[in-house]
Amino acid sequence: MNLQQIKQRFGIVGNAFPLNRALEIAAQVAPTDLSVLVTGESGTGKEIIPQVIHQLSARKHKEYIAVNCGAIPEGTIDSELFGHEKGSFTGASGSRQGYFEVANGGTIFLDEVAELPMQTQVRLLRVLETGEFIRVGASKSIKTNVRVVAATNENMQRAIAKGKFREDLFYRLSAIPIQLPALKERGEDIHLLFRKFASDFADKYRMPAIRLTPDGIETLSQYAWPGNIRQLKNTVEQISIIETERNIDGLLLRSYLPQPQEQSPALLNETSQESISERELMYKFLFDMKKDLSDLKKLVVELLSQSGNIQLSADQHAVIDKLYQDYGNAVSPTKGLLAPGIEPLENEFLENEDSFVLHEEFEESLSLEEREKELILKALEKHRGKRKYAALELGISERTLYRKIKEYNLAE
Repeated sequence: MNLQQIKQRFGIVGNAFPLNRALEIAAQVAPTDLSVLVTGESGTGKEIIPQVIHQLSARKHKEYIAVNCGAIPEGTIDSELFGHEKGSFTGASGSRQGYFEVANGGTIFLDEVAELPMQTQVRLLRVLETGEFIRVGASKSIKTNVRVVAATNENMQRAIAKGKFREDLFYRLSAIPIQLPALKERGEDIHLLFRKFASDFADKYRMPAIRLTPDGIETLSQYAWPGNIRQLKNTVEQISIIETERNIDGLLLRSYLPQPQEQSPALLNETSQESISERELMYKFLFDMKKDLSDLKKLVVELLSQSGNIQLSADQHAVIDKLYQDYGNAVSPTKGLLAPGIEPLENEFLENEDSFVLHEEFEESLSLEEREKELILKALEKHRGKRKYAALELGISERTLYRKIKEYNLAE
């Protein structure tokens, strides 16, 4: 069976090279009895690989059992997998076969295998090494001939380093490793999947299928999709049901896509945290830097108005040193305040000697303001004056954006 036939048989959509490579490996390893470990982010469709392996193997007429290891309580998972004898624990009113006994001759898919308790990992290792297991509460070994395919979205090397997963079990399970790509790595497959889901939901709910405008396609491809295929499918279903307009542009699509600060902890994995755009980081840095510079100016004016000179205490110098430290600027207590853009103070007083003129040439502040204006104007223009979406784009609150528009007298 060639790659295209496999995709048609199992309803797999996409032509990205990492996806094709994963399917090719699955097809090649299917006739063997080697254990397979499927890795990839949550929502990438890891459950399809063990089905491909089972259906293309000589075991296809035997049992195929999928087990979610993270959904079974620790106290009962040994009984679920390996069975138990009558009276072996409270509530064990009779003997029971476990999955490894039921699936003899077939395939067991252990999803979220990294969630297995350590005691269960020892039992699983024995099955993989000897083909034998013991029911809970029994003393006699039972033989089984089961193909094991496991899957996880965990970083297994990190789990091993933390003592959460046995290293010897990892190498037994990953005789053949298969990596599924994240949706954001699949390029044009994203739009193909969108169209597939749109067609499916149109049939399901008996309505015209939604379509993306060119702007919507660009938004679709640029989004990070931290929830991968599962998130895309849910998004298409929401839009299909809620929106009466069938042509979906980028602005409307973005309203259904949570931004990093809006995502739930389950979606905020390390990858998504690291994918915050440079523009958001820079913009927040600009706001923080401007605030610190403003505080510094107020402090300088206050100190000079109090003393009439620049003889500062050690504590006052420490405060100023701290403000400049983040920007790599030097403050020399012996030579006065020599901040970038500020000329040395030379007792430049007005006619009233109780007052003075402080020449502040804060070029940094001016450039920061100009940069702020530029970023705000671009965001407003991109989102056609919609403050809500412009604020999301900039990574600030809508209230802060409104204040900045008013402060800089910006036309929307």
